[in-house]
Amino acid sequence: MLEKGMQAPDFSLADKDGNIVSLSDFAGKKVVVYFYPKDNTPGCTRQACAFAAAYGEFAARGVAVLGISKDSVSSHAKFAEKHGLPFILLSDPDLSAIKAYGVWQEKKMYGKPVMGVVRTTFIVGEDGTIDAVMPKVNPDSNAGDVLALL
Repeated sequence: MLEKGMQAPDFSLADKDGNIVSLSDFAGKKVVVYFYPKDNTPGCTRQACAFAAAYGEFAARGVAVLGISKDSVSSHAKFAEKHGLPFILLSDPDLSAIKAYGVWQEKKMYGKPVMGVVRTTFIVGEDGTIDAVMPKVNPDSNAGDVLALL
């Protein structure tokens, strides 16, 4: 997994509307990049809704919020619409960004090892370096914890 002080890998992924969004599009701006396992699951929904509730605070500070999972563009569109998510959701079905950030890891599901996305949040500074890494975050407190770090 990437660490504080490292250069954040750039990526270009489709958003919920099929538009290509790159990390480099936000050069000169602080960016929260959070990786989550799956749209419309309980923890991921709570995490996304917490970011949505705090979105005004992020926007007021000039901070962009990007949520990334391996779900499809259409899944993201439905997820964003259902929960009124105002920030950008990016689809990474080939795991390019997920693997570049080191969040594709072995996890246990029902006692068996499986590969999956470990819920992780990165704060990327204006210069493109990683200001903070928050591994295995709590979906309920993640947005507030990020705001506290900013």
